[in-house]
Amino acid sequence: MISVSAALAHVLELAHPLEAEPIALQHAVGRILSQPVFADRNQPPFAASAMDGYAICAADLSAGRTQWDVIGEAAAGHRFDNAVGTGQATRIFTGAPLPQGTDHVLIQEHVTAVEGSITLTDGPNDKPHVRPAGSDFAVGYQLTAPRRLTPQDIALMASMNVAQPMVSRKPQVAIIATGDELVQPGESPRNDQIIASNTYGLAAMLQQVGAETRILPIARDRLQSLAEVFALTTGADLIITIGGASVGDHDLVAQAAANFGMQQSFYKVAMRPGKPLMAGHMSKTPMIGLPGNPVSAMVCGEVFVVPLVHKMLGLPIGGRQRLTAPLADDLQANGPREHYMRGNLVAGELHVERRQDSALLTVLNAANVLVVHKTSAPAQPKGTLMEYIPLGLQSMVDTKGERE
Repeated sequence: MISVSAALAHVLELAHPLEAEPIALQHAVGRILSQPVFADRNQPPFAASAMDGYAICAADLSAGRTQWDVIGEAAAGHRFDNAVGTGQATRIFTGAPLPQGTDHVLIQEHVTAVEGSITLTDGPNDKPHVRPAGSDFAVGYQLTAPRRLTPQDIALMASMNVAQPMVSRKPQVAIIATGDELVQPGESPRNDQIIASNTYGLAAMLQQVGAETRILPIARDRLQSLAEVFALTTGADLIITIGGASVGDHDLVAQAAANFGMQQSFYKVAMRPGKPLMAGHMSKTPMIGLPGNPVSAMVCGEVFVVPLVHKMLGLPIGGRQRLTAPLADDLQANGPREHYMRGNLVAGELHVERRQDSALLTVLNAANVLVVHKTSAPAQPKGTLMEYIPLGLQSMVDTKGERE
């Protein structure tokens, strides 16, 4: 039985970052940018009016002029091509390029327009109301990689004139539930059967972080059934099995995988929940065998599988983001296995759920954190700072890079 940190190191050695592929910008949100992108033009590409009004030369104001002849008009997408001289103005609208010879916009609320001329009626007109060329970004501006692309990134890349960024290919993950006791959601279970929930929870978890998943048929507790389902994993970048990894008479996953050439990296981890965890390669494809208890499978998915998928996507290598917060109540001593306890972060304090049975999905569903209770840790009084792993969408905040 190895430590969680040792097990995670072995898991992260199972796979390498996948290749990059181009993607249309409208489909890129949520994907992992694998190569930096660069702007090929300034934004804005010209000095532009920030208001509706009249473009003039600021020197006219300095000279005390209050009246101008209007000689043309500039609108967004329609430049006024002639030069504007002293005592002259052009009607201009927001976003339009400033005509040659102008560097100041009188907003329309401050002038009176009559028969081809304008007269200044209000002030102070001390702001130019001009967006300088390149004031947002200049040619060569870089959006760094890797990063999980947000809607804001998409808008920025569009303005940078990037139509097809390079993103990491999505890992293809095959998920196999095992056990005679399982039926699919929507079927009619016997009174000695349960609904297969882990496959769907794991699939949703991995889809959320950027993988594509295939839920394969349930493998029954027979070597032949396991072999038939393993044969369907062709093309997968990662194989996940759920259940059957323990040492009981009906736990046959390890034997069936060995028949397919699996070489184990480890088996059993000093953690709660999730002790019967194994990992290795099956015919050169990374494979992780998760425990069958629902919470155990989901917790091991968070701790081990998500970091591996992150690596395959080219994101920084490491374990899940861990933060600290004080306990809201006293916590009893822990045993020889690191305990990942369901809890909630409320008003900056960690509330650890009293019921920690690994079969209770309702407790996991109500939790927003996993509180990490270290191996053989003594009792912890209220107020002690504890590590925790955020769950759900908030757990993805550490996957975004920085702009340059």
